[in-house]
Amino acid sequence: MAILPLFVLVCLLAGSVGLFGSDAASGPSQIALMIAAAVACGLGMLRGQSWAEIEQALVDGIMLAMKACLILLMIGALIGSWMLAGTAPAIIHLGLGVLDPAWFYPAAMIVCALVSVAIGSSWTTAATVGLALIGIANILGIPPEITAGAVISGAYFGDKMSPLSDSTNLAPAMVSVDLFVHIKHMFWTTAPSFVAALCLFTWLGWGGEQTAGGDSAIVNARLLLEQNYALGWPVFCPLVLLLGLSLTRVPALPTIFLGAAAACVIAAFYQSESTRLFGDSSGTLSSHTAVIKALWISVSTGYTASTGDTTLDLLLSRGGMGSMLTTIWLIISAMCFGGVMEHTGFLRRIVIAALKGVRGTGSLIFTTVVTCIGMNIIAADQYISIVLPGRMYQMEFRRRGLAPENLSRTLEDAGTMTSALVPWNTCGAFMAVTLGVATLDYLPYAFLNLLNPVIAIVYGVFNIRITPLDSGA
Repeated sequence: MAILPLFVLVCLLAGSVGLFGSDAASGPSQIALMIAAAVACGLGMLRGQSWAEIEQALVDGIMLAMKACLILLMIGALIGSWMLAGTAPAIIHLGLGVLDPAWFYPAAMIVCALVSVAIGSSWTTAATVGLALIGIANILGIPPEITAGAVISGAYFGDKMSPLSDSTNLAPAMVSVDLFVHIKHMFWTTAPSFVAALCLFTWLGWGGEQTAGGDSAIVNARLLLEQNYALGWPVFCPLVLLLGLSLTRVPALPTIFLGAAAACVIAAFYQSESTRLFGDSSGTLSSHTAVIKALWISVSTGYTASTGDTTLDLLLSRGGMGSMLTTIWLIISAMCFGGVMEHTGFLRRIVIAALKGVRGTGSLIFTTVVTCIGMNIIAADQYISIVLPGRMYQMEFRRRGLAPENLSRTLEDAGTMTSALVPWNTCGAFMAVTLGVATLDYLPYAFLNLLNPVIAIVYGVFNIRITPLDSGA
């Protein structure tokens, strides 16, 4: 009975991807999740649970994702305002002048890793620096799906290793481990994954070729950006503010809001002419009214570029809170399914069945990794993939004489790292809509995210860097 809703979900999701391809997340996947949630609701009622209890479970599941939904809306506003202010175009302009196509992938991964470690957020890193790198890749003629893989690999390195990251604080807190003991223990699985991913991106960069006319395209793109935007130092103020607030541990929502607000100020006063034209191309409104209208449009429905170059306009025309609504729909649908599966006890039943096959340390860590990945697929939320397995396996690790930092590390090796690889997960949905690359397209190139769980399993099987319970190491 516990497997049935999951079986229905897998079949429907496979059908939606088969019929709609990369457009599956625009509606078909949401329908699949809701139907699977309905099946779980029906089975729960057959087991004697009332509709009122199940309905509350649906609401509770959705409420778990409300913080993520609010951040999504605010990041939509951030992207739109940064496009209007010239912040994102300025980063693209700078990158086109310094980044070599042969070294682009490893450079993108390293830059995103440094930013993400500094601010502790993979989402903010992807929505700012990552978005600019995708724009640069398109102009250079570099495959955006590989670039997205490099961006996500770097962003999630920081999300995992930064003491400012939510997930990095959550995992050790779930199993009563000191934060810096947890980070130190994660180094042994994360560092080899990072080096291996960096080597793979370097190899891909050397093997790739820039499209014909790439040099002229770069020159033309930089010239058009200079003609359409004022690219002086003020446009970088929103980025500096965002980084500064993040480093001082201001919460994500006000940080992103202030980053968007700063961009609106820059757009109104420094980018005033292009902002006025965006708000009133016909010239029928007063200057102040046109600027206010432009700011309103950019944060609500997004910015639309008109540089005269179709490719560049496509890259710069994005953002707005409205652009995030389909993603929020996907998240709500996924959280309904996850909420009812947890409330009915189906998730716990699946985990109990998985524990029956555990024989030693290797199989326990393997089971924990698979459970975390399963939580990302079923519950569709990175935090649930850390919290539930942490609760369920804490006593089992202690019973087998394993220090709790082994569990907290495994929770991040699998839970944090694979969240961006599931199209309907909050993280996967966010990365796809923000970077403009479908989750299943960038998945094969998110090398760090793919390698880290494998290395965690290898360490468990061969007893590498596994700390005993009675050790202080």
